[in-house]
Amino acid sequence: MQKLTITRPDDWHLHLRDGAALKAVLPHTVRQFARAIVMPNLKPPVRSVAEAAAYRDRILAAIPVGQRFEPLMTLYLTDNTPPEEIIAAQAAKFIKAVKYYPAGATTNSDSGVTDIQKCDRVFDAMQQIDMPLLLHGEVTAADVDMFDREKVFIEKHLMPLKQRFPHLRVVLEHVTTADAVDFVMATHNVAATITPQHLLFSRNILFQGGLRPHYYCLPILKRETHRQALLKAATSGDPKFFLGTDSAPHPRDGKESACGCAGCFSALHAIELYAEAFESVDALDKLEAFASFYGPDFYRLPRNPESITLTKTTWRIPDEVPFGKSGLVPLRAGEEMTWQMTS
Repeated sequence: MQKLTITRPDDWHLHLRDGAALKAVLPHTVRQFARAIVMPNLKPPVRSVAEAAAYRDRILAAIPVGQRFEPLMTLYLTDNTPPEEIIAAQAAKFIKAVKYYPAGATTNSDSGVTDIQKCDRVFDAMQQIDMPLLLHGEVTAADVDMFDREKVFIEKHLMPLKQRFPHLRVVLEHVTTADAVDFVMATHNVAATITPQHLLFSRNILFQGGLRPHYYCLPILKRETHRQALLKAATSGDPKFFLGTDSAPHPRDGKESACGCAGCFSALHAIELYAEAFESVDALDKLEAFASFYGPDFYRLPRNPESITLTKTTWRIPDEVPFGKSGLVPLRAGEEMTWQMTS
């Protein structure tokens, strides 16, 4: 196959930041994706309808002239989020989900939830109005091994949550383990996003030739057996699994430092990365549904009418792209790719 034309995809998990950083990274997403679920973990976080509306306006103002893109906004859940804010979010129409971060789990999550049961009144309201809950599915307890945080979260928090609220629609975001795949497949009203890095790499890549900070993300990359389970799920044709890059831009000096930031920047070449992952198991025929159909279907939105074309060609990922004073290093910087979006 030398060309692949698919319905224009959407990104169901994206970090755009704000200000100059937003203006630097948004064009990369707009080039490929028609819509994106935008994460609310700014400083300060996006906790109210008014804050989401203001952030949405800033995103719309940053879209390159002549291009179309729809930001799908989310609210940042805290211990003190009132149920009334959820009802207001539904009425606003442009807010499509609520995002749960365990306090301290990842970038800008300090305002996150300290005890998930404190939010039961919010979950009840969300269940009643059918608004999805997006989960960063990790525990943060110091006595839990870094590589077990997702598995423990599912057992300790997510299973009880679904028992309390069986009709609550949930997206377990950026799943990383076979345990998560099994839970999603077996549980009603639960779906999952999968990132390109978790499809393409195991944790070994973090240490090949030295410590490689640009492959460090949270949840962290796992064993090869887990990568294989994710790849099987993504290419299975199961509508519970769909595209979410979790592209997270950090300046080079924020990654290459004594305390490097977590996050992989993949917005530059996301759909090409997914194409390589699917091609690796001879499943390019499954890419369109994963990238373009299952996400809109879960969110009960129309599929996009436009299409994009990927061409089989070799090109080199740049070492960095402009991003303030430090520059921004894309995932697999300096390496060659075998698919390229050409229209």
